Amino acid sequence: MKRRSLPVAAASMATAALLLTACGSGDDKADDNDKIAGADQAAETPKESASASGAPSGDKPDGVDVSLPSDMNLVFDWDKPKDKNEAAAMEDAANYLRAIYRGVDKRTTKDAAVTTYSTGDGLHYAQVQINEWIKGGWTATGTLRHYDATTRSAPNGSSVEVAFCADAGKFYGKEIKTKKILTTKPSIADFDYFKIVMVKFPTGEDLWQASKVFVETKAAKCR
Repeated sequence: MKRRSLPVAAASMATAALLLTACGSGDDKADDNDKIAGADQAAETPKESASASGAPSGDKPDGVDVSLPSDMNLVFDWDKPKDKNEAAAMEDAANYLRAIYRGVDKRTTKDAAVTTYSTGDGLHYAQVQINEWIKGGWTATGTLRHYDATTRSAPNGSSVEVAFCADAGKFYGKEIKTKKILTTKPSIADFDYFKIVMVKFPTGEDLWQASKVFVETKAAKCR
């Protein structure tokens, strides 16, 4: 058995608004004029303050520690958008994913990074993911690659949809007690397509929070 990336842990959830999976819908390209789901959702104040120590400065965007263990490698192979807001939203979407796996490593949903980079359904999604890894007795190891990213701003400028592919073919679960790494053969199940709605934190200069997460699992377009 191989413990894969985030959508697997949420696959058993019945919350359609939180998790969007492929259902043979054909072309799912969003029209440029479509409203971004959750675009009117306001950001919430982070519930915990960040510690001032524990990671190099490069691991502390917004003063929050998002560092990960040396064997847990999240790669973001994408180009920075020219638009300032979209660039900031994309950067914090990456920090949101780092925060989730930091929670997996620290065995808690209450890490400052999690509560800083998520709100609403995005926070709930992160908590569900982390708790599933905790319940299974797993942590993660290997390289999880994110690529082919696009961004799309809402007309009001307060939210940005960040969409991208993820390849978990070299990213595995590891049993905490035995240190056994759980692997399987590469397959379509290694590929997922994410859409994360990032909302601007009202009192933060450049802080964006994940408010909604939609995932298409077994995404052939990412293969």
